[in-house]
Amino acid sequence: MKYMLLIYDDPSLLPDSDAAMEKVLAEYFAFTQEIVDSKEYVSGERLDGTDTATSVRVRSGKTATTDGPFAETKEHLGGFYIVDVTDLDRALELAAKLPAARTGAVEVRPIFPT
Repeated sequence: MKYMLLIYDDPSLLPDSDAAMEKVLAEYFAFTQEIVDSKEYVSGERLDGTDTATSVRVRSGKTATTDGPFAETKEHLGGFYIVDVTDLDRALELAAKLPAARTGAVEVRPIFPT
């Protein structure tokens, strides 16, 4: 079954030095390699900052765009993985390994079956 692991972080809690950031990125690279090796990796990407986002809404037939994310929150969506695993328990186990689980949140959502 496929699940999306949505990675949310509070930008104010991100490492404040290059060395500390490199350590966190190394953890993400190790996690990615682990799920590639286990053949559970489907895809994943790091997203650009929320300052580059544009939200689109259509109301009464009129399209409006707004700079920034959909909602103002402390935690921002920073990236995602799509994994193909045996069950929800395995998806949750993988989510707990992500560095963001320690300082933000990792939302686990099943991919709608087709």
